[in-house]
Amino acid sequence: MCPFPSRSSIEPQEHEHVLADPEQIAAAQKANIESLFGLTTKAFEGVEKLIELNLQVVKSTLAESQENVQRALSVKDAQELLALQASLTQPIAEKVLAYGRHVYEIASATQAEFAKVAEAQYEEQNRKVQALVDNVAKNAPAGSETAVAALKSAINAANTTYETVQKAAKQAVEIAETNFNAAAAVATKAANTAAAASRRSGTGKTA
Repeated sequence: MCPFPSRSSIEPQEHEHVLADPEQIAAAQKANIESLFGLTTKAFEGVEKLIELNLQVVKSTLAESQENVQRALSVKDAQELLALQASLTQPIAEKVLAYGRHVYEIASATQAEFAKVAEAQYEEQNRKVQALVDNVAKNAPAGSETAVAALKSAINAANTTYETVQKAAKQAVEIAETNFNAAAAVATKAANTAAAASRRSGTGKTA
């Protein structure tokens, strides 16, 4: 019997070690689970903030509604009613805008956390792919330079595409925030104008 193992008995073990390293698989699974739980936690935090915000809005709205009803019941004539309406127009608009701003900030913060985790995951996977490509290039047989170059080119193209998408997403968020601020400014101006017009109308009728 030959004291040395045959080539066929060695090769499968080498391929198995390269393609299915248990430690690498376990580490990858652990990282994926940690990322999943991290994203789930951030999602629940966002929901909790929205619930808390809505409870605060409901509580303050009920208190203000009770106060406004009492004020309306004490009105003696149409002029006082118009003045009361004018005094309520701007605060209501400001509260609606403030609520929209809080919701937008919560959603933006949650989205930013998701993007941060996704970017970290992509960078880690890209690092592993680059290491794999370098290892393949180092151990590739003669004549496979073209295939290795094509693989590197494909990876570079994928990285470029990812960076382009990331920049576009960030620009979209910035544009959305700018549009929100512009809309808020317009709404505030409209509320101020309506309140001023209502006050002028009440003053004119009083005169």
